[in-house]
Amino acid sequence: MTLTPSRDDKFSFGLWTLGWAAQDQFGGPTRPHLDTVEAVEKLAEYGAYGLTFHDDDLFPFGSADNVRQGEIDRLKQALSDTGLIIPMVTTNLFSHPVFKDGGFTSNDRGVRRFALRKVLRNIDLAAELGAKTFVMWGGREGSEYDAAKDIRGALERYREAVNLLGDYVTDKGYDLKFAIEPKPNEPRGDILLPTVGHALAFIATLERPELVGLNPETGHEQMAGLNFTHGIAQALYSDKLFHIDLNGQRGVKFDQDLVFGHGDVQNAFSLVDLLENGGPNGGPSYTGPRHFDYKPSRTEDINGVWDSVQANMRMYLLLKERAAAFRADPEVQEALLAARVDEVNAPTLNEGESYDALLADRASYEDFDADAYFGGKGFGFVRLQQLAMEHLLGAR
Repeated sequence: MTLTPSRDDKFSFGLWTLGWAAQDQFGGPTRPHLDTVEAVEKLAEYGAYGLTFHDDDLFPFGSADNVRQGEIDRLKQALSDTGLIIPMVTTNLFSHPVFKDGGFTSNDRGVRRFALRKVLRNIDLAAELGAKTFVMWGGREGSEYDAAKDIRGALERYREAVNLLGDYVTDKGYDLKFAIEPKPNEPRGDILLPTVGHALAFIATLERPELVGLNPETGHEQMAGLNFTHGIAQALYSDKLFHIDLNGQRGVKFDQDLVFGHGDVQNAFSLVDLLENGGPNGGPSYTGPRHFDYKPSRTEDINGVWDSVQANMRMYLLLKERAAAFRADPEVQEALLAARVDEVNAPTLNEGESYDALLADRASYEDFDADAYFGGKGFGFVRLQQLAMEHLLGAR
């Protein structure tokens, strides 16, 4: 397996990641502005296949039409010159002060209407550029004070907005789906739809649920103390993994946005194993972009930015290689069998069996000796995990 990225790997990067000037709430920028064309050309040089962006990444908020179109034209020319594509577009409803109480769920009705117009305009741009996914991260949709937000009303306004957007893409005939990006907190104290599970429940209430899926992010689920691999598995199980954001996070703290694999590397290994080997018959379970939503460390200059771009892709390919070796190891296969890992895929009920038949089966209860069933035998999960760790560390 090669560790040199290619277009077939479907690695994509957000313009806001590369272009982050490394400012934070305690200090100003440490890097200059990165031009869009330079970003496209460098990503192409290093083997990426896609660039993503918020509208305000490409042209400043409130830009005149000629300025906006000029930046769009420059992007199109760079894409044509390099062969990069735009697989996903999103809208910034969080930076400008007008969105300080959210976009779709602001208490102020005028702000909500402005937010919808801003998104509709950006949907047109996404369709024009050939994007297939439109991500929605509600970073300001939430509250700090329970008394300040009617959560049931806010969720209804969220639903109203997404239903309208679904009507719009359907009526326009756009080949575009939506992906909600959950996050528990930051910048708001508590953000609406904070986890994969919350977002799945919300999607089920929509008028066009088939148009809306998920864009889970590594650090966002781990900020809530959750297992990202489990969340992705549930998104796949629900057929709702429309996009994915990869980065690194170490524990329950602020959103670190580290390079992928530079946080919880064991969970990153299990995630790559799931994405690459977790489908039917051991094939890929996800075929969309491997999108990196991270921030090059504030300590880095522009050379460090490109080092981090390469590090993300190389980490994914290294973990992909390690996961393939893990799956091909005969001792691992034996340990998986001993641990009965695949047995969970066998239906608990016999074909056509009803609860009456189950109740009549004495072997399943009356004659089942729970104490003697395993005879003290364990499942061997520790041995299996040790084999996984040895492959991850390159010891096998």
